[in-house]
Amino acid sequence: MAVPRLSVVIPMYNEEAVLPLLVSRLRPVLDGLGRTYEVVAVDDGSRDATAAMVTLMRAKWPELRLIRLRRNSGHQAALTAGLHCSRGDHVVTLDADLQDPPEVIAEMLGLAEAQSLDIVYGVRGDRASDTAFKRGTADLYYRLMRRIVGNRMPAGAGDFRLLSRAMVDALRSLPEQAPVYRLLVPWLGFPSGQVVYTREKRAAGTSKYPLAKMINLTVDSIISFTAAPLRLGIWLGVLGALACAVAVVKVLVAYFQGAVVPGWTSLSLVVLFLGAAQLICLGLLGEYVGRIYRGIQARPGYFVGEDSLTEDRRADRRPEPDFHDEPVRPRRAAASADPHLRRPG
Repeated sequence: MAVPRLSVVIPMYNEEAVLPLLVSRLRPVLDGLGRTYEVVAVDDGSRDATAAMVTLMRAKWPELRLIRLRRNSGHQAALTAGLHCSRGDHVVTLDADLQDPPEVIAEMLGLAEAQSLDIVYGVRGDRASDTAFKRGTADLYYRLMRRIVGNRMPAGAGDFRLLSRAMVDALRSLPEQAPVYRLLVPWLGFPSGQVVYTREKRAAGTSKYPLAKMINLTVDSIISFTAAPLRLGIWLGVLGALACAVAVVKVLVAYFQGAVVPGWTSLSLVVLFLGAAQLICLGLLGEYVGRIYRGIQARPGYFVGEDSLTEDRRADRRPEPDFHDEPVRPRRAAASADPHLRRPG
C-alpha cells in the first residue's frame, strides 16, 4: 500500500448519528485535494454501532481506516492512538461532531505548505453556537492556559489543528503518560500559523465534553505543566500566619480586659482556616504524588484491539488458490499384511 501524504485523525465515541453527515462533508474535501490520504477513525470503546458503521463505509471508501481501542480511554488517549498510527506527511486532528468544519482542511494545508509551517491551528473566531456559560468557561480556561504556556498558545484553539510529520515525531518522543495536546503542541515551539473559522453547532448526537470532563481537562492541563499549585501552600501558610498574628493580638487584648471567654470565635475561625489550608495542600501534594506513581508504572494510555490497515496487509499477502493444478488422485489401498486375505497369484 502506498504511504499517504495526508492523514486525518478522528476520535469517535458513540458517534453513529453523525457519521453519515461527517462522511458526506469530509470525503469531497479530501478527494478534491489531489493527493493521497487516509482517514484514521479511532473508535474509543463506543457502545453503539460506530465501529460497525465505519466497517461498512470502508467498502465504498478504501481510504477510511478503523482503529478500535479495547476500552474507553478518553479523548486525548484516542488522539494519541491516532497520531501514533498515522502515516501522512501532514496530520489533521478533527472531531466527528462537525463543529469544526472539514472544509478548512484545504486552507490549513495550503498555509502549511506555503510558509513551511509545522503547526496550523484552527482558531474559533465566532462561538455564537455555544452557550454563554460554555463561552465564559472556555475564555477563562484559555486565559489560564496562556499564563502557563505563554502567548504561543492561541486563544480559541482547540484540538482542530494540522501537524507536520516532524511535529508528530516530536510528540511521540515525549514521555507523557496523559498528554494534553492543547498545551504540548504550542510548548514545543515549532513554527506555527492560524486559520480562523466559525464554530458550528453539533450536527447530531450529544456532546462528549460535559462540565465534569471540562473540569478534568483543566486539572490535567494545570498539573501536567506547572508546579504552581504546590506554591499555594506557601501563600496559605503566609495568610495563616497573618491570621494567627491578628488572633494573638486579639487574645492579648481580651486577656488584659478580662474577657478571655469571648475569644473562642476568633480562635475557632483560625483553627478552621488552618485546617482547610492544610487539607488543600495535602490534596495538591497527593495529586502530584499520584501522577508520579502513575508515571513510574508507565502503563500505556490505550490498547489497540484492531487496526483495519493490519487486516488489509494480511489480506494482500495471502496467496490465492491455484485452480489449474491437477486434482489429487486417491491412493490405492495398501495390500493387507495378513497372507490369508491376499488374492491368489
